[in-house]
Amino acid sequence: MPNNIDIMCECEKCTGKYCAKKVSIFSTLHDEQVREIADMVVHRNYKKGQIVFFEGDISDKLYIINKGKVKIFKYTKEGKEQILYILTNGDFTGDLSLLKKSKLEFNAEALEDTAVCTLTKEDFDKILEKNPQITLKILEVVHDRLVSLENLIQRLSTKDVETRIAGVILTLIDNFGKETKEGIVLELPLSREEIGNYSGLTRETVSRTLTSMQDSGLIELVGNKKIIIKDIEYLRSIDK
Repeated sequence: MPNNIDIMCECEKCTGKYCAKKVSIFSTLHDEQVREIADMVVHRNYKKGQIVFFEGDISDKLYIINKGKVKIFKYTKEGKEQILYILTNGDFTGDLSLLKKSKLEFNAEALEDTAVCTLTKEDFDKILEKNPQITLKILEVVHDRLVSLENLIQRLSTKDVETRIAGVILTLIDNFGKETKEGIVLELPLSREEIGNYSGLTRETVSRTLTSMQDSGLIELVGNKKIIIKDIEYLRSIDK
């Protein structure tokens, strides 16, 4: 794979917006403050399938997804990939390591060609000194991710296959679903195998379950990368 190209993150390369402006923890800052952050970040491009970082790496950066999608995952003791969550435009990771230097607890891989802006711990500390309210924003994000992981653990503990798949679909809808006249259209960022890695199932089981859900009128499959949700209330009811 080609080497990453490091360049200063210029607004022209951030689709006309400062990448920092997209991030929730910086949402309370004024334009001038955001501009200062934009001058600090370094822009990196990752090809689909390229690793952004490995579990065990020393973290000294905040990783901001400027454009694209990144999966966060760990390997089980059996060597199987377990996806924890998906990051997309404006999402970030590495935040806890900036508050306390430590090793990263998971891996990150680009699901498609992805642009990532990084902010060093040294620069992040300067930002926190001037804007301590950012710490509260970080805690809010950490809380939401803990809730998401708790839901994932609960989902993985059930033996019901349909419940697991419904949970993954609902999770993906939050970031990638769009309301249309046909229903909620979900452009899948994951392959069938990766959905299995998210739900703790085999690719074959995922495919059979999705087909069964289509036969029941719950969803409509459009190729391998699109699902139209026909009965979201039922999916929500079995995910409780």
